[in-house]
Amino acid sequence: MEQRTLGRDLKVSALGLGCMGFSHAYGAPTDRTEAIRLIQQAADMGYTFFDTAEVYGTADAPHHNEELVGTALKSCRDQVVIATKFGIRFDMANLAVNKPMIPDSRPQVIRASVEASLKRLGTDHIDLYYQHRADPNVPVEEVAGVMADLIREGKITHWGLSEANEDTIRRAHAICPVTAIQNRCSMMARWYESLFPALEELNIGFVAFSPLANGFLSAKHGKDARFETGTDYRSVMPQFTPEGVERNRELLELLHRLAEEKEATPAQISLAWMLCKKPYIVPIPGTRKLERMRENAAAADISLTASEVQALDNELNNMEMSQVFGGTKIVK
Repeated sequence: MEQRTLGRDLKVSALGLGCMGFSHAYGAPTDRTEAIRLIQQAADMGYTFFDTAEVYGTADAPHHNEELVGTALKSCRDQVVIATKFGIRFDMANLAVNKPMIPDSRPQVIRASVEASLKRLGTDHIDLYYQHRADPNVPVEEVAGVMADLIREGKITHWGLSEANEDTIRRAHAICPVTAIQNRCSMMARWYESLFPALEELNIGFVAFSPLANGFLSAKHGKDARFETGTDYRSVMPQFTPEGVERNRELLELLHRLAEEKEATPAQISLAWMLCKKPYIVPIPGTRKLERMRENAAAADISLTASEVQALDNELNNMEMSQVFGGTKIVK
């Protein structure tokens, strides 16, 4: 697969694999043996960028995902880039399907998190370490100072911020250069495109999570779609309701039309639009299916000209869409 560079020197595959769904938010976890096999198959087909976090798991196995990723990539550790995250925990007492996040980026908590993640991942360093969400009680400058220390100690090699705004990015970058931000971005969630000029100025990469709007832009889920109650976040996402599907009819028709023109799939068009928009954007779609993994990877081979991307942007700008899931509530 084509390679891209995040920040100054972190080389990754043009598409990464978001591993969260094997353990968290998309129904009961995937069978362990099957999940490990799929992650290894992704590496075999050219994915070199794997995304996880310390909190991707279940009530019974809260760190399930890091353990899976570490085990799966052990044999090819020096050929891949592993990204993980610190700085939140879930409010497990809350009864919501997508439980609120409680931020905590105190230096001592970060120190404990990095050591635990290194152990679960079975590695001596983390390639890209993100602050999962900003902590209103800890200045980002203090967090950046801890990251600088961890880089000097060799425990991490690069760091980043997730769901960050421009002010936070600039303040953090001034203390310890930021390699990438990981923010929600898709055809239905474009509110962070305003960051592009600042990212170009500072030479920071953009890792796009939920690039298919939690799978909606694959155009495979109709009004009759059903998701596992209690464990699948899609069961409470507005884009998957019958009303949401109806409001997004024009968007789905556009994707199908372009897919036919390019001899591609709607998911590939959604990803190619993003890849062709900026050379420093790296989408990290997640999937539990080998055929989807192959389909997503092939999006890197689809070429859209600048004028095609602009024409697509213009259509999206003037199109009715439903609300889209914008993230889990954060407890202040």
